Amino acid sequence: MATFPQAAKETSGTRTQAEAPRILAADDQPHILDAIELLLEPEGYRVARAQSPREVRDRVASETFDALLIDLNYARDTTSGAEGLELLAQLSAHDSRLRIIVMTAWANVGLAVESMRRGACDFIQKPWENARLISVLRTQIELRRAVQQAEILEAENRLLRAEGRPELIAKAPSMQPVLELLARIGPSDANVLITGEHGTGKEVVAQTLHALSSRAARSLVAVNTGALAEGTFESELFGHVKGAFTDARMDRIGRFELADRGTLFLDEIANVPLRQQAKLLRVVETGDLERVGSSQTRRVNVRLISATNADLHAECTAGRFREDLLFRLNTVEIHLPPLRDRREDVPLLAGHFLARYTSRYRKGVTGFEPSALEAMLQHGWPGNVRELDHSIERAVLMARGPRIQNADLGLSHVRSSAQSLDDLSLEAVESILIRKALARAAGNVSHAAEALGLSRGALYRRMEKYGI
Repeated sequence: MATFPQAAKETSGTRTQAEAPRILAADDQPHILDAIELLLEPEGYRVARAQSPREVRDRVASETFDALLIDLNYARDTTSGAEGLELLAQLSAHDSRLRIIVMTAWANVGLAVESMRRGACDFIQKPWENARLISVLRTQIELRRAVQQAEILEAENRLLRAEGRPELIAKAPSMQPVLELLARIGPSDANVLITGEHGTGKEVVAQTLHALSSRAARSLVAVNTGALAEGTFESELFGHVKGAFTDARMDRIGRFELADRGTLFLDEIANVPLRQQAKLLRVVETGDLERVGSSQTRRVNVRLISATNADLHAECTAGRFREDLLFRLNTVEIHLPPLRDRREDVPLLAGHFLARYTSRYRKGVTGFEPSALEAMLQHGWPGNVRELDHSIERAVLMARGPRIQNADLGLSHVRSSAQSLDDLSLEAVESILIRKALARAAGNVSHAAEALGLSRGALYRRMEKYGI
């Protein structure tokens, strides 16, 4: 019996979704392969060729394809389809997720049924109709990528559960109301708005809400709406169909559909442009959406968790955020206190991050010197838990001994900002100014950006650069 070479078994691939789909076309007639290339390549597909079952097996064992288009008849038998059915069974046994479309000039109902039973996704009769062949390919590739995305999301969820995550470390008195709210509303399907300064752990709270809900076995899909350009907002959230715009080479599933029967986490919700808020409101209210370029209405069942560090009530008063959308988002509102108001949690969080990074970087660091703990307790943490996370990561990398020293944390230059600027680099000065602005604005990024003369996006990029 024919077997596959002992090569790497690539099926999930590492290509980005923007790349042209790869098709393996198999037929013993070169003119058939020529015709397939002439049809598919102008449509944005990359076509690889094979002229025998052995060549198909070799290529599938060593390469990644979005779909296979294989003939059922080769040199051994030109009418029964037996050789192709044997190949089909071998391909399916190799990887049941392969999207295989079979084609033959000797078609009958029995052959079509047997092809499906052995793993084919669809059946094309020669001579084919160009529109049907392209439609079948597009559908199968979309299904393959949707399955891949779902597998990735589920793997991430399994990893979170296996590692005991989400781990919400909260012993401080100021966090007890948050824990009580989570216990009460976590099992429900209520939409939740999480507020608080940047870096306070809003995503961890969203993960906790999802883990406590009846949707925990489904996907938690997160999207930073603040990072979406207005021109791609609808495509990212609602999806698009091929030809909807210049670069839309194929159908794409949006985040709402990926989160169907699960949870969708919309971070930085205050940054959604006003024009897009009406479209978001309709989906939140009805569960109905249309992909960009399509008139077909699709229904989704999604629990919505949103997060922001802005005052959405003030944004509504200023006319920058729709009040009716806010009412839909904040069935329950959870406010996270800044780290400076929960200092009891600093040593616990520091120990948690220490364990994470000593494992990741394989460092033999076992704890903190008393001076380092004191420095962390005294620090203002304008970047909150995220800043503490980055500081511990840096300290683990910088530590020369078994215990982290004060200097390893990189916090001294913030406290001693009165020192001469002549001794500091431009990056250090900029970091100090950003931290000071955030501290004066009580962590409000919009106010800090305005004080610094920057846009919110520019300030966020600098905060990411300096680990704030």
